Amino acid sequence: MAQSTSDFFDSANTFYNTYIKDGLVDYKAIQTNPDDLNNLLQLAKELNISKDDEKVYQAFWINAYNLQVIQGIVAHYPVNSPLDINGFFDKTARAIGGKQITLNDIENKLLRGNFPNEARFHFVLVCAGLGCPPIINTAYTPGNLEMLLQKQTEAALNNPSFIRVKGKRVQLSQIFEWYKEDFIRDGKSEIDFVNQFRQSPLDTSAKVGYYTYDWTLNDIK
Repeated sequence: MAQSTSDFFDSANTFYNTYIKDGLVDYKAIQTNPDDLNNLLQLAKELNISKDDEKVYQAFWINAYNLQVIQGIVAHYPVNSPLDINGFFDKTARAIGGKQITLNDIENKLLRGNFPNEARFHFVLVCAGLGCPPIINTAYTPGNLEMLLQKQTEAALNNPSFIRVKGKRVQLSQIFEWYKEDFIRDGKSEIDFVNQFRQSPLDTSAKVGYYTYDWTLNDIK
């Protein structure tokens, strides 16, 4: 099992490195040559990852989510947005990790549900829309998980397109609206959460709003 898990992480890393560039996915190339993705998902389908090793579990399911998003897009490509595919997140159950599971249940039950204090998941799970933090061309592994969770969260929360500051107003991604409970634990505000990762802290008295999420496909044109 350990060898199979290691093979999965290695194969995922090769796949991402081949088909992802600058936060965008080459869906057309994957559709033209589907064997790399199909073989990787076949490997992932057979794995049954225990929660006992949290880093292995979290890394596996982050990759599982991102890969299943890619596979779902490729199956309907060309498409302008994941929202154009009926039931993409909440209805279509996919075989992975010894389960038949939807994307929403990977996110909300396996990751957020089991690790409710880990809000950084929101900056590494990529839903195929340009409004998401960008996907990276590296697999999440037990060895790099903490580093990449921190790096990707810092990258998103210091990006002026993602956190939009105008004087005393701060516009946050709708991720903060949809999952507000994750960002205001222990009496913190959303700005308190963001400031943990900011090089230039936001004014804690700023008025917070949310800009409209961009569901346009994160496709290499």
